[in-house]
Amino acid sequence: MTADAALHAEAIGVSFDGLTALADVSLAIPRGRIGGLIGPNGAGKTTAVNVLSGFQKPSAGRVVMDGLDITGRRPHELRRLGLARTFQGGRLFGELSVLDNLEVTGVGLGRTRREAARRAAAMLDWIGIGRLAERQAAGLPYTDERRVAIGRALMMEPAYLLLDEPAAGMSEVEAAELGRLIRRVAAEIGCGILLIEHNIGLVLDICEAIVVLDSGRVIEAGGPAAIRASDRVRHAYMGTAADVAPASVEAGL
Repeated sequence: MTADAALHAEAIGVSFDGLTALADVSLAIPRGRIGGLIGPNGAGKTTAVNVLSGFQKPSAGRVVMDGLDITGRRPHELRRLGLARTFQGGRLFGELSVLDNLEVTGVGLGRTRREAARRAAAMLDWIGIGRLAERQAAGLPYTDERRVAIGRALMMEPAYLLLDEPAAGMSEVEAAELGRLIRRVAAEIGCGILLIEHNIGLVLDICEAIVVLDSGRVIEAGGPAAIRASDRVRHAYMGTAADVAPASVEAGL
């Protein structure tokens, strides 16, 4: 592990046809730590994670991983370097079994089919969903689909994991279970994790450092206590859609 074992976004900016989606956004995710990225609808969260994972080239700034400038590298290159992500929609291969979904990732990362299958089975057991190995991915309950997506992202133990809305649609109990899994990933695999979430209670519960976006800009950054106490964060959420505001109130913002 390098002395600067962290994933950094440094003054990232993104513009589309003259419209600013992100402006001067910076954050850092150290190995083995959990960070959060929150903000109201349209704040720029998904654009930020797309820049970090190579799906969107920034108009300004750079992305640095363990001291290496990775700005503009393609997603598959970043995955091989140790940067993995999940997507809001799961994006599993529905026609394949759960085991095969993970095995395909292992093969794509250069392992033999036998080694990839062994690691896939071990990962499913580690997450606690080994019983689903032969199930077709297309028929999974929503919560299990999200766990499989995380398992697939964890194949070959990446250094960094970006989780895009993993708790969307989950009950309070399911979100709490997800939080325990994310803590295990950071502690036992040593991933640096960035959690992008509308479930603010989950973010405040498990994240050590949180960045808040609004209209593409950072309006607050700090630990859970600082985010709870921030008038700027409260103001940003009170002016958003009805499905977000109750969550912010419940979380104590």
